[in-house]
Amino acid sequence: MKFSQRAVIPVAREPLWEFLMDVPKVAKSLPGVETVSQLDDTTYQGTLKVRVGPISLNLQGKIIVEERDRGRWRAALRAEASDRVAAGAVKGKTTMELKETGPQETELLVETDVNILGRIGEFGQPIIRKKADQMLQQFVENMKRQLTQT
Repeated sequence: MKFSQRAVIPVAREPLWEFLMDVPKVAKSLPGVETVSQLDDTTYQGTLKVRVGPISLNLQGKIIVEERDRGRWRAALRAEASDRVAAGAVKGKTTMELKETGPQETELLVETDVNILGRIGEFGQPIIRKKADQMLQQFVENMKRQLTQT
């Protein structure tokens, strides 16, 4: 399943890039993230609690930063997580690209390609897509608050 989402962030591209490259800081803005810890330079593990329809998921897994290309303002990461109780798993790859739209404004383009396995996958694309869109909107709002508090 593929998602493409855009958001305009009222922050210059450089500080937004620095923020997005700090995975633990970004995790604080992502709804449902409960823990994040760094394993090495590119690998993190964590827990995400999310509700999709009638199913509550407690996903535990890893995020691997696969690309950090500051010259192209592009980053990519891979995530793998599972929930033993709900017998579900999520595997996906996300790319982020930053486009400067003004001195204090940056467009964030997020492309995600995800495979959802187990019971959660039974909901179908419309419900999962709606949940992903809600999570991105909340993430952007939380991120804006964090970035503009300085």
